[in-house]
Amino acid sequence: MNALHLTFAVGFLSFTAMAAARVVLSLYALELGAEASAVGVLAAMFFVFPLLLSWPVGAMSDRMGPRRPLIASAVIAGFGLVLPFFWQHVAALYVAASMSGLALALFHVNLQALVGRLSTADERVRNFSNFSLVGAATNFCGPLLGGLAVDHTGYATACLFIAALSVGALILMLTNGRALPKGQRSSAPKLRVMDTLSDREMRDMLITSGLMQLGTDLFQFYMPIYGHGAGMSASAIGAVLAAFAAAAFCVRFGMTKLVGRFTEQRLLCYSFFVGALGFLLIPASHSVVLLSLVAFIFGLGMGCGQPLTTMLMFAKCAEGRTGETLGLRLTVNNIMRVAGPALFGVVASFTGLTAVFIINGVMMGAGGLMSRPKTNAK
Repeated sequence: MNALHLTFAVGFLSFTAMAAARVVLSLYALELGAEASAVGVLAAMFFVFPLLLSWPVGAMSDRMGPRRPLIASAVIAGFGLVLPFFWQHVAALYVAASMSGLALALFHVNLQALVGRLSTADERVRNFSNFSLVGAATNFCGPLLGGLAVDHTGYATACLFIAALSVGALILMLTNGRALPKGQRSSAPKLRVMDTLSDREMRDMLITSGLMQLGTDLFQFYMPIYGHGAGMSASAIGAVLAAFAAAAFCVRFGMTKLVGRFTEQRLLCYSFFVGALGFLLIPASHSVVLLSLVAFIFGLGMGCGQPLTTMLMFAKCAEGRTGETLGLRLTVNNIMRVAGPALFGVVASFTGLTAVFIINGVMMGAGGLMSRPKTNAK
């Protein structure tokens, strides 16, 4: 197995486990009597460690290489998801979510940086598009696997099925991990946050990336709660989320051609506006069929967003600092991931989920306006 294929395979298993865990643990918490605000905090726990560690992990991986962090992430994620099988309490779900987040901090930035490092300039758009297809496939497989496992085996046993995915990633890394590139030293100056934020182009890129991440995550976190309140089964909720992932997969399949036709910046703008439409349609949708259709529309918009922001960010990376620069982007994204679910969990508790979806629709529209291609005044 060559290094790029190994990167895609480990990414598929790791991200599928993460997507399934977010659905299963959220529904498990509701089954144990947790309120919407508590589920929002649980959702945020997945991203506390990525918030704190993505940047330093990226810098560390530039120096030491990705192999050991990827092995550690598989071990941590697998152990965390075994815990709720033996300790069936809401506290165990918080621990499992936190450990899944620690694993995410270790594998996410490493996998993204690997795709860039293993690509020539001519191959970069294609390889990032293919990697985004892997991500879209995991967003389809993860919720569907999680919902089916819950309905057929129960919540506790479903956690074991998810843990098995991390074991698969561990086996791949132990048997093929030496094919990955080693660390590299950089002669570029150390990345400074204030210098980065003073660059308007980079600042706008970080903000739009964070908004795109927030919209995607809040859809995935609060759609299960919305479906649960509407009386849907776990499998039906998984199917709705799978429709979102299927749309993301479809649009990413043709993303290379879309980028060639519209450019990265214009396509990002369109993605925000389609995502805004999806959010605003959710409160008017009350059946599995309608919600699946809305999820598909939303997925068409959001499916391009994160790969585009990754490509735009990687293009500005200094030699030898790919992990550090992408780690900064993930840090900003994870600020949104930690603060967003907790904040909107409070909003949902006081005003209901309709307000959450409407507010996010407005935010997606604002992101579209911010990401419009800049034209030079004549």
